[in-house]
Amino acid sequence: MSATAENPPGPVAATTATATAVPAAATAVEERVTARVITDDPLYRKIPVALRFAPAEPLAVRIVFPAGLSPEGTDNEWVFPRALLEAGLQAPSGTGDVRVWPCGRVQAVVEFHSPEGVAVIQFDSAALRRFLRRTYAPATRSA
Repeated sequence: MSATAENPPGPVAATTATATAVPAAATAVEERVTARVITDDPLYRKIPVALRFAPAEPLAVRIVFPAGLSPEGTDNEWVFPRALLEAGLQAPSGTGDVRVWPCGRVQAVVEFHSPEGVAVIQFDSAALRRFLRRTYAPATRSA
């Protein structure tokens, strides 16, 4: 279930233009977080997730799921606009393969669409905000 999401239309796409400013000394950022898989089951399953940013791709972020979640047994990486993640922490955003929206006061949901199905993952908003702040920080605060 790997995909590259398109830039979302509308107000979020306008945000992309402001997201291009990356400090000259920026370095790659990786944040390891725990997320929750949302299903019909009343008990949720926690999973480790890596959030990644590379200065060579200043408009993109990556969310990498562990190989154990993939039928192929390989890491499952999704690449999508950093502006989409930022906007989705404030209001529902995205119309393509990746959609993001706030869920209450302290959580956010990221929904991934692929030909194999839909995965709904819940994150602590604070972890996503911390990761985004680090993507704009100079090299002295690198991963």
